Amino acid sequence: MKKIFWGLQAALFYLLTLIAAFLPASFGYRTGTCVGRLIPLLLPKRRAIAVDNIRQALPCMVNHPLWNYHSDNPEVIAREMFINLGLSLVEICRLYHGRGEELLTKIDVCGVENYEEAKSLGKGIVFLTGHCGNWEMMALTFNKLFGGSMSVVARRQNNPYLNRMVEVMRGRYNNSVIYKQGALKGMLTVLKRNGEIGLLADQAVFPEEGVLIDVLGRKAWASKAPAIIAQKTGAAFLPSFIHREGERFVITIGAAHQFGNDYSEEGIRLETQALSHYVEKFVISHPAQWYWVHRRWKRAGELSDVS
Repeated sequence: MKKIFWGLQAALFYLLTLIAAFLPASFGYRTGTCVGRLIPLLLPKRRAIAVDNIRQALPCMVNHPLWNYHSDNPEVIAREMFINLGLSLVEICRLYHGRGEELLTKIDVCGVENYEEAKSLGKGIVFLTGHCGNWEMMALTFNKLFGGSMSVVARRQNNPYLNRMVEVMRGRYNNSVIYKQGALKGMLTVLKRNGEIGLLADQAVFPEEGVLIDVLGRKAWASKAPAIIAQKTGAAFLPSFIHREGERFVITIGAAHQFGNDYSEEGIRLETQALSHYVEKFVISHPAQWYWVHRRWKRAGELSDVS
C-alpha cells in the first residue's frame, strides 16, 4: 500500500513540475509569486513556525550593523520568504526538465578568485552555505561555471520515487549526492581527490552529533562535522551564498575560512560558531531569502509559542 501511495505522490509531483516547467519563461516570475502566496495558505502550521522564528530572531537582527531591510514585521518577512520559495520551486522545475538554461544566464558571480586559489591548494573544497536564496540552483550552477562536478550532502527522501527524481536532476548537471547516513566517510573520500562538496550548515542536529552555539540570539545545536573534516583533510571551506536581485541572481564566494589549531571540544565549538556566523550574516542581510520554516532551534531547550 505504501508503494502505491509513494507512486501516486511522485506522479502528482512530476505532473506539477511538468506544468511549471513548460509554462512560457515570461510567466515564470508571476507563476512563482502565485505559488509562494499559495504555500502558507496550504501549510498554515509551517507559516506559523516561520513567523515565530522570525519574531524571536528580530531583536538580534535589527541591532546588527548589516541590517538594512525595508521591514521589521515578521508577517511581512514571512510572506516575502514564501514568495522566494515559490519562485525557487518554479525555477527548479524548469531546470529539472531541461528548460531552465536561460536562468543560468542571469547569474552573476563574485569571488571567483577565492575559488581558484582554493582549488590550487589541491586539498578539496567545501562550499559552506545554507538554505539561502535558491540554494539548489546554486549547486546546479557550479558545474556550468567551473566544470567538474560537485557532491552535495543531503537527506534521503522518504519516498524513493521522489528521491530518484531529485537524483536525476542533480545528475543532469554532473552533481552527485552524499547521503547523511555515512556522510563523513563519503566527504573524506571526495576531498582526498581534490573534489568539491556543497554543505548546508544551518540545520539542527542531535546533541550527540553537535555542539551548542548561538544562532541569531538563541541557543541551537550545530554539527561539529565541518570542523572535524577541516582537521582531517585541510580542505578549504569557502562560505558561498546565492541571493535574488529582482529577476537576476548573485552568487558570492567568500575567502576561505581560517581554522585555528585548537581541536579540543571547546576549540571545535568555537570553530562551529564561527562557521555559523557566515550563514547568520546572510540571513541578516537578506532575511526574506532564508528558509525560516525549519526548526533550527529545536532540542536546544528553549520554548516557543508554536507547538
